[in-house]
Amino acid sequence: MRALTSYRRRWRATVGRIGEPQVVFFHGRDSDDILVEIIGADERYTAQLELGVTDAGPRPRRFRRRIDGGLEPESPETIVELARGADRLRISAQTPAAIRADILAMLDGYQLDAAVVRTCPACAARGHFSPLTASTAIATEGGELCIECATAQLERDLAFHDAASGEMASRLRLLLERVQDLERVRRLLDGDLDPELTRIDAIEATADDVPAVSFDELELTSPLDTLLADKFDELRPVQALSVEAGLLKGADQLVVSATATGKTLIGELAGIDRVLRGKGTLLFLVPLVALANQTYRDLESDYGDIVDVSLRVGRSRLRDTPDTFDPTADVIVGTYEGIDHALRTSRDLGRIGTVVIDEVHTISQGERGARLDGLIARLKDFCERSGGETQWLYLSATVGNPEELAAGLDATLVAYEDRPVPIERHLTFATSRREKARVVDTIVTRAWRERSSKGFRGQAIVFTNSRRRCHELAKRLSVPAAAYHGGMGGRQRSSTETRFQEGELAAVVTTAALGAGVDFPASHVVFETLAMGIDWLTVQEFEQMLGRAGRPDYHDRGVVYLLVEPGAVYHGGMDRTEESVAFDLLEGEMGAVGGSYDTDTSAEETLANLVVAGSRAKQLNERMIGAVDTQRALERLLAAGLLDGLAATPRGRVAVEHFLTPADIGWLLGQLGHRPDPLDVIARFEAIEDDR
Repeated sequence: MRALTSYRRRWRATVGRIGEPQVVFFHGRDSDDILVEIIGADERYTAQLELGVTDAGPRPRRFRRRIDGGLEPESPETIVELARGADRLRISAQTPAAIRADILAMLDGYQLDAAVVRTCPACAARGHFSPLTASTAIATEGGELCIECATAQLERDLAFHDAASGEMASRLRLLLERVQDLERVRRLLDGDLDPELTRIDAIEATADDVPAVSFDELELTSPLDTLLADKFDELRPVQALSVEAGLLKGADQLVVSATATGKTLIGELAGIDRVLRGKGTLLFLVPLVALANQTYRDLESDYGDIVDVSLRVGRSRLRDTPDTFDPTADVIVGTYEGIDHALRTSRDLGRIGTVVIDEVHTISQGERGARLDGLIARLKDFCERSGGETQWLYLSATVGNPEELAAGLDATLVAYEDRPVPIERHLTFATSRREKARVVDTIVTRAWRERSSKGFRGQAIVFTNSRRRCHELAKRLSVPAAAYHGGMGGRQRSSTETRFQEGELAAVVTTAALGAGVDFPASHVVFETLAMGIDWLTVQEFEQMLGRAGRPDYHDRGVVYLLVEPGAVYHGGMDRTEESVAFDLLEGEMGAVGGSYDTDTSAEETLANLVVAGSRAKQLNERMIGAVDTQRALERLLAAGLLDGLAATPRGRVAVEHFLTPADIGWLLGQLGHRPDPLDVIARFEAIEDDR
């Protein structure tokens, strides 16, 4: 009796908080129980009602309130009082017809009217009132649900795939609200390519209004003037802006503009004109061998009749392929590491009149960025000691803080906001690497079947995270496709480039090589993973790669697909999953260039500067954009046995020549201590480097 009294006190307290009910909701089931929900201004609670047959018709026989998970009896007349005081009475459309008729008859006996409404069946089964309208109902295989219940089902699917991230749930909920079809959204998790659902956004084509400049107005040296005037009528906008900012008067410039807007010709205009005027060699630097090979072929084809073009791509950690070049050549195309290796080993670079550093945004990319930063400092020191007046041109499609980078490089910023063709960005999912291969095949096959208004078939660049995966994917595609990466021979890469450019290949599957700027006329870019090697893509790398999609002379639009495996990581050290990375990339901003280098990176660049510049090493450290703690770097080098005083030890010179950090040297020495075969150690080290 005491327990019953206690429950009733709590019940009356609850009624007091709710006040006059706004809605009383009835949901009948196949049994005799009718679920009732009473909804007030600030609270709601549920009960169970049983009807009995009387001479006057159906009437309340038993009414029990749910309190603390139990059912506590109240007077059957309580439901009548609540119904009379409510603003609205509602009965679920899912209530069986016979029970619905009884509820209506019971209410009619008290001169009360109720409306039958569509409600979420999952909510109604729990006694919750969740009305459905044309704008809120979510279609399912079994009927309709409210957005909360449909989202809960999706979240269970995501949890099954270990991917219940907030970003993905939010994205799918937005799609549910938009298309109101649960099964259609669910199919995204299986790699469905419904464009209305996969499309994230579209980046519209833009073009700033820049006055036209003809090549005849430039007063270029012969025969460069005739050669270019025969090929082009007028400069592209970013080229005109660069000329206006002093390109042909020796001004150092940082040129930032989207892919395919004509940045490369800016370097060629200034550099080859200066060659013909006797002001020194054009040194054209790029980050990767594949890009160097293509640049070399392009320059040789375009200008080989009027200048001598040479190539330097030698690089290695533990092997050197010393592709020699003539320091008196008019044009030298090189990789960053190839030219840096020449500086580190005291090779003659001749008299340099112009330095073009393509893809200069690489300077923000960790270890590789620090090496480019150091190379620029060392190369500037070399040019200054050579006595020439060198012009420096830095080119990039993506820079997070161009004003600050231009200031750090002591260059004039030339920025042109332009997108030659619109780009659509799409996001879809796949539950495994095998499923990803199927989805990639669907995307590239669809693209291959399309033709632009200019008559070109769609072709795709597919980015993945390892050389092995390049070959796996290329073999699985049902259209003509080829792998392409830095581990392939130059002849094989060249053949792939030619076949793609001539329209023989529907797709190339690559690692980072094409993302760094090899100019393939692709309409589609597919990110099969969002990792490159062992690291997640940065926003800067992502923007650079997606910029490969769409060429103004070939395509009407570019199309980019991010293919995400929910919950995926590619090694145990990754603290984010692929879907969270995807949303960060789509919504993120490019990071600023600069900051401080860690001790090992500072030590590597300090040692290289000591070997190249001797007593001027501290000055070179200070002119680098990233901060180098020279004192800590020296202490690290001395402790590692790479310095004796301020002179490199034999071990230190090996480290400089082969781009090794103190940590690398320590790892190698440790391996040699317990592995009898040095070649095995070298092979293991090279394998680690190839995966980076």
